[in-house]
Amino acid sequence: MASATPMQNLANAVGQHGLVRFIEHYAREFPNAHLKDLIVDKLGPNREMEVDGRHVINFGSDSFLGLDQDPRVKSAITKGAEAWGSHNGASRAFASVRSNEVAEAKLAYWLGTEDVLIYPSVTLANMGALPGLVTKRDLLIIDEHAHNSMQEGAKIAQANGVRVVMFRHCDPNDLQRAFDEAAEYRVAVVAIDGVYSMTGALPPLAELNQVCLRNNAILYVDDAHATAVLGCQGRGTVLDALGNYDNTLVVGSLSKGFSCYGGFIGCAKEFKRMLKIRSNTFIFGGPVPPSYLDAICVVCDILVSPEYEEIHGRLRRNVRHLVAAAEAMGLIVLGGETPIVSILVGEEEMTLGAGKYLFEKGYYVQSVTFPAVPYHGGVLRIQVNANHKPESIDGLLAVLVEVSKKFGFPRSGGNIAA
Repeated sequence: MASATPMQNLANAVGQHGLVRFIEHYAREFPNAHLKDLIVDKLGPNREMEVDGRHVINFGSDSFLGLDQDPRVKSAITKGAEAWGSHNGASRAFASVRSNEVAEAKLAYWLGTEDVLIYPSVTLANMGALPGLVTKRDLLIIDEHAHNSMQEGAKIAQANGVRVVMFRHCDPNDLQRAFDEAAEYRVAVVAIDGVYSMTGALPPLAELNQVCLRNNAILYVDDAHATAVLGCQGRGTVLDALGNYDNTLVVGSLSKGFSCYGGFIGCAKEFKRMLKIRSNTFIFGGPVPPSYLDAICVVCDILVSPEYEEIHGRLRRNVRHLVAAAEAMGLIVLGGETPIVSILVGEEEMTLGAGKYLFEKGYYVQSVTFPAVPYHGGVLRIQVNANHKPESIDGLLAVLVEVSKKFGFPRSGGNIAA
């Protein structure tokens, strides 16, 4: 009998990882309900989507403002490709196209920071900036529910000799405990989300910042899910909560509310210069394609115009309608202040089954289970967009009534809608 090849041995080894086994178990147990790795064949202007011949309304898009369908944004990408080609093919450590400088200046003006540094994605920003900001003499403290990309950035920092400490989710008192128990350090960075993406929860930014100020620490806020959808002109959570960026580095997304490509860090000019030197993912990660940089500039103009309030108003009305009706049904709604609205389901099997039921009725939502949420804490993660038609919201709510009864969703004590 032939011995296994090194490639087969590697596949067997990776397949033994607990997470791989867990995911593959559910894929086998619920092959028709898993709804992952979907292949989309068509998209419509109001979140219509065709998957395997089935037409559904997509409530799984984080293009919250619907600007992916805006003619001005699409035209900027087309014209940018004509002007620059598909890609400029150089690390920004060597050269940046002019559109990069213009986009960073427009982002800084809109955001209200001294400067901005664009990365190819938020994940690469977090995995490059966090290890670049701290060294062995410093302390990195991270919320236990912080986004995976910050967790991975913290692992890199820890491998470089940085002390990394966790604190309880959104708990200023436990953050103070982490400082009290820490050995001597030069300076500390506290990494949190501005919006926690599975639940839509917002952290107590002002209280956390006060703890940081008392302990020679700065706040590092991944505000990806708030970018362009929360705060004045969509600037996110930080400025409204704190009034300034004096003690904060803020990370934003260009691929969610912006409907473009990339991520950024808003910071002072001196930090921009140092991050260019210290962020390996900036140096080695490649640039955002120039055509998308031109589109980013168009979106910035929209956000600072009176039109933004009209677009955001549609989004806000859709969110409020969905949340109010779901709560009236007695469903347990997590979040509700952001376009991410999660309905608590519970058991993994029930969560996957509920998502499949909605899909068969013409509505796609994300069925989220462990490890993205706590075990037996599965949710239906609904992402509301400005270009969802009111009748699409009503249709989803009608099916939510059916599916919540069929699967016995946990209740908050409210009345069940007829």
